[in-house]
Amino acid sequence: MEVLLQYLWKHKIFPLKPLQTVAGVPVEVIDTGLWNRDAGPDFFNAKLKIDSTLWVGNVEVHQRSSDWYRHGHDHDKAYDSVILHVVASVDAEVRRSDGEAVPQLLLNCPDQMREHYERLCHQQEHPACVEILPTLSRFTVHAWMAALQAERIDAKVLVLKAWLAHCNGDWEEAFFIALARNFGFGLNGDIFERWSKQLAFRAINKHRDNLFQVEAFFFGQAGLLADASGDTYYESLHREYLYLAHKFELPSPMDKSLWRLLRLRPGNFPYIRLAQLAYLYHRSENLFSQLMEADSLADLRALLSTRTSAYWETHFLFGKESKQQERSMGTRSVDLLILNTVVPFLQAYGVHKGDERRSVRAQQFMEELKAEENYITRKWRSAGIQIESAADSQALIQLEKGYCEKKKCLHCRFGYEFLKRK
Repeated sequence: MEVLLQYLWKHKIFPLKPLQTVAGVPVEVIDTGLWNRDAGPDFFNAKLKIDSTLWVGNVEVHQRSSDWYRHGHDHDKAYDSVILHVVASVDAEVRRSDGEAVPQLLLNCPDQMREHYERLCHQQEHPACVEILPTLSRFTVHAWMAALQAERIDAKVLVLKAWLAHCNGDWEEAFFIALARNFGFGLNGDIFERWSKQLAFRAINKHRDNLFQVEAFFFGQAGLLADASGDTYYESLHREYLYLAHKFELPSPMDKSLWRLLRLRPGNFPYIRLAQLAYLYHRSENLFSQLMEADSLADLRALLSTRTSAYWETHFLFGKESKQQERSMGTRSVDLLILNTVVPFLQAYGVHKGDERRSVRAQQFMEELKAEENYITRKWRSAGIQIESAADSQALIQLEKGYCEKKKCLHCRFGYEFLKRK
């Protein structure tokens, strides 16, 4: 329950009577401080008036006073700056490392709020907070959704920066890694990312104008040309890959068994996705730059639309013929690539270039794209949340994965509204 006490302190949910220390000294809370979720005191730079003296320093929160000693704070100089110890139960006097006593404030949690918190933590299906959603103002819901959208894109940008560091600052290469990962559409995303990180881009670029050779690079490094024999096209690709691997001293290919086909429709098989990505890579030199300059959703869709070479129009796997059909990527899949790849890169590249227009376009594209359809959006739609665009669905994905699944209800606006209700 310690985290609940921290919550009470942060939001100044205090008893309706003057605050005072355990010793009876008056306390006025001017600023509760910055909530610290890392090592060190729980709140930094709080501003308090204790008796007639103004104090600026840190605040530590515990369930019991004796937790101060249990956690070793009496020997830790990082806690010498604590000006107030907030507890739910006083069972000891506490002292800093120099022996000086720390003032303590007894803060009791209202029974009703404790009960609400327990419900939030232990509800198994729909979050308990859905009960109060119909009572919230449109402004409250909109403000929290907007904050969640920003969190979601910031989290994606953080991953993007790691890819950029891996590529030594090469934006084109980092973009390809992100694009490849999202070509995995969930199930094969990790494998596509791993595959893309071991590609020899300088070598591939020398043969970019030849789709057959691009396929040889892609399928060969994916470990999908490891069998001894196959049909004519397979054997031609295999020979070409062996030649290219020797010419450019390519790293060892991946293990073929890593790729997942179970529970996938044939159109989502990694063979088809690799062929589509090869076609896109072959067709679109400077793709990243073009996408960063695109002004409309239609332009982005045109740039990312792709198909396959003729062989894959009659195959889903090597050596197994199927009914002839153009293996173009559907609009829905292209839109997911825009949402999960182009939008975060627009945001990050705009910041990198000091061009706010790109950030504005990133938001604009999210609002123009249709909302995603998945178990998260279905759950929140049934709870009464309006989902009108991909910006809304991204906010709810962030809410689910960043808060609900981690039981971080105390940091959620909906959780806050649920806790404070009568």
